[in-house]
Amino acid sequence: MGCGSGFSSSLYQLSGFDVPIAPAAPVFALVDVNNFYVSCERAFDPRLARVPVVVLSNNDGCAVARSNEVKALGIKMGAPWFKLKDLAQQHGIIALSSNYTLYGDMSNRVVMVLKQFSPDIEVYSIDESFLHVETITHLHGNAKAMGHAMRSRVRTWTGLPVCAGFGSTKTLAKFANHLAKKNAVFDGVCDLTNMTNEERNGWMTKVAVGEVWGVGRRIAARLETMNVLTVLDLLQADIKSLRQQFGVVMERTVSELRGTSCLELEEITPDKQQIMASRSFGSMLTNKQQIGEAVAWHVATAAEKLRAQASVAGAVYVFVQTNRFREQDAQYNGGLVVPLPDVSDDTRTLTTAALIGLNRIYRTGYSYKKCGVMLMELEQKANRQETLFDNPRHREQSTKIMEVLDHINQNWGRGTVRTAAAGFTQQWAMRSQNRTPRYTTNWLELPVAR
Repeated sequence: MGCGSGFSSSLYQLSGFDVPIAPAAPVFALVDVNNFYVSCERAFDPRLARVPVVVLSNNDGCAVARSNEVKALGIKMGAPWFKLKDLAQQHGIIALSSNYTLYGDMSNRVVMVLKQFSPDIEVYSIDESFLHVETITHLHGNAKAMGHAMRSRVRTWTGLPVCAGFGSTKTLAKFANHLAKKNAVFDGVCDLTNMTNEERNGWMTKVAVGEVWGVGRRIAARLETMNVLTVLDLLQADIKSLRQQFGVVMERTVSELRGTSCLELEEITPDKQQIMASRSFGSMLTNKQQIGEAVAWHVATAAEKLRAQASVAGAVYVFVQTNRFREQDAQYNGGLVVPLPDVSDDTRTLTTAALIGLNRIYRTGYSYKKCGVMLMELEQKANRQETLFDNPRHREQSTKIMEVLDHINQNWGRGTVRTAAAGFTQQWAMRSQNRTPRYTTNWLELPVAR
């Protein structure tokens, strides 16, 4: 998609004449939750407020979320927890296992609140959403007032703190959000559309180029060799030269910084071309049956996503891995693509194919750390080509069974109904010794008032 002015000509009937009227200049908002995982935990346990908190990755391995108190101690994102235990004891850091069920539900609740402000929304990530707001900011007075209204309602209804940034492009809205989070003077809301060029440029000189949306660490390092050190430097750089060296994506980024909207909201998430599910084991495994149960569980997870986007798969890739960090152990990584005789979204069919693949790649004498599956050759179920040996009755029965399966698991929790191949004990399951209750989705884990 090329860059445009952000205006599109429309015809409106006025006094009997077709009059072309340009709509309002675009205004994007980016709203994100501060320290999302930590904030979700604090919403249900006030004792964690102003206490240094980290949330750990799968198997309690690394820090994937840090409270401001932890950041102030210099602990980096992704720091291994086992290396932090002495520091944690010294400063009273509380470590919690990831509670993805809770985080996903809280994310959905935030989105539902934001949709009350604008129906034109792109859920960019679990804690960030873009909104089109140029036609509705007047309902709140202006963009800044709207941002504070968003903050207040999200905090009141979910208990989560958010910041809001406004700009004439998505990239500028992202930059405004960065300013809102990092500078107390904005009180959580920054509106670039209401700044003078001098004010905006002043803030751009204070922010490193690596903070620009889409400029990664490697690109930032290359830009610095060209003396492009700040956001303003990038805005003022020669756009043709940047395109020659970095491609059209960089050209669009600079155009967006200059106020030309090149990126529209993606209100409909495009279907995935591959769907993967994998996870490390809670402990090293040598038993093929236990690994097979994990494979079957991952197939069920991937198949649920497959059906959610109304697709079918033509092949299943299955893999197993040892722990490459344990150099004293024998190492092996095996994987195999298993083609299906006919495309399918049936968990049972996909599980059978994955277990056939596992039987072929499994090797004795190794301690395995991880396994996973990938559904491949995806296509829309509605476009599925019939084959000579199609059995419409069998296909209809499969669809109905999967619909019932998904309905039960969506209402009562993933894995409530599963294939026998997925087992019952889940001895392979990841460690989560410090996971808090799933307060909002599990009847047995509802918060209790005492």
